[in-house]
Amino acid sequence: DVNMTSAMIVTRAALPELEKAGQASIINLSSIAGRAGGSKGSQAYSAAKAAVVGWTRALASELGPKGIRVNAIAPGLILGSYFHSTHSSEEKIRKTIAGIPLGRAGTPEDVARVAAFLASEYDGFTNGVVLDVNGGSYCG
Repeated sequence: DVNMTSAMIVTRAALPELEKAGQASIINLSSIAGRAGGSKGSQAYSAAKAAVVGWTRALASELGPKGIRVNAIAPGLILGSYFHSTHSSEEKIRKTIAGIPLGRAGTPEDVARVAAFLASEYDGFTNGVVLDVNGGSYCG
C-alpha cells in the first residue's frame, strides 16, 4: 500500500488541480529493486516498485495529451534514509557500495536534484521515463 496504492491515491487527489494547470509534472518514486529485482526477502517490495514503473508509463501516455508529464525516479542505495539506517547492516552496505561503479552510496540530495530537474521548466519534453539514480549499479 505504501509503495503503489499511495501513488494512485495521491495522483487521483491531485489530478483535478494538475489538469487545471495545463502543464504539470508528476514524479513517482520507484527503486532499483523495481528495475532489477531486490535482495532476498524483498519480493513484495520489488513487485510494488515495478508496479510504480508500469503506473508511471501508463499515466504518461494517458496524461501527456493534457500537458501533464509523468516520470519516476528509481534510486539505488541511498544512505541517510530511515530504511537503510534501520534495516541494512554495515556489511551489506559495504558489499553494495563495492558493486557501485561510482564507488559510493547515494544521498538524499542526489535524488532531490533529479526530482527538481523533472519538476522544472527545463524538463518540458521528458515523459514516461524512469531515471535511475544509483551510481551505475543498474544500467537498464
